[in-house]
Amino acid sequence: MPETLFAALVLGVLEGLTEFIPVSSTGHILLAGHFMGFESAGKTFEVVIQLGAVLAVMLVYAAQLWTLFAAAPRDPQARRTILSVLIAFLPAVGIGVLAHDFIKTILFESPRLIAIMLILGGVVLLVVDRMAFAPRFDDAMRLPLGVALKIGLFQCLAMIPGVSRSGATIVGALTLGASKRAAAEFSFFLSMPTMAGAFAYDMWQNRAVLDSGSMTEIAVGFVAAFVVAVFVVRGLLGYVSRYGYALFGWWRIIVGGLALVALTLQG
Repeated sequence: MPETLFAALVLGVLEGLTEFIPVSSTGHILLAGHFMGFESAGKTFEVVIQLGAVLAVMLVYAAQLWTLFAAAPRDPQARRTILSVLIAFLPAVGIGVLAHDFIKTILFESPRLIAIMLILGGVVLLVVDRMAFAPRFDDAMRLPLGVALKIGLFQCLAMIPGVSRSGATIVGALTLGASKRAAAEFSFFLSMPTMAGAFAYDMWQNRAVLDSGSMTEIAVGFVAAFVVAVFVVRGLLGYVSRYGYALFGWWRIIVGGLALVALTLQG
């Protein structure tokens, strides 16, 4: 296997492992790519393979999604659930489009910033996990629209690589009264339009620089992310319901710390 395809496979597995846990999949992929010497045209690979992980969520929730959309024409609660996800998605659309070039050309090229954000995010996750929030919402499909919008605003923090999209939405949901399980599940639902939109926009923006080699790398990473994410999604809700998010906070701090040491040694 050519070196670039092996790197794409490794990064795809890493994406599948980290997309839905609050450790920043993009931060991990950008740091791993930096140390592996992997470069993608327009940093498109790092964004597009996330759709593979999102398709894994859609597969796991296929029956539930089918029931939801089938019931929408006659069930006000189903329509309200769909609307809550769309409302939460809207802030990311505006900021993502306006700040796209800055994010891709400046923030994505700053491995030291990513490492620092991993550490800071880990500290926040540990603090939030230990706080005794009284859950007011146990069902991710019944969050009030105002709460959904606020969670969407939290998601925008993840425009900074290393923050974590799932981490930002989960922390936001927890502080707004969602249970640990509902916070993780709403993050799953919100990932679908968010990452599908990011995929479509990034592919369009970088259509001129993508060649057959880039598309092959993307395909390898995409499939790897999909397969691994299926297993992660199936096990994550049960884990966080029992143990919370402390493990992921320590994970972030350790990875960020090691990355800072490596970057310092690298000069």
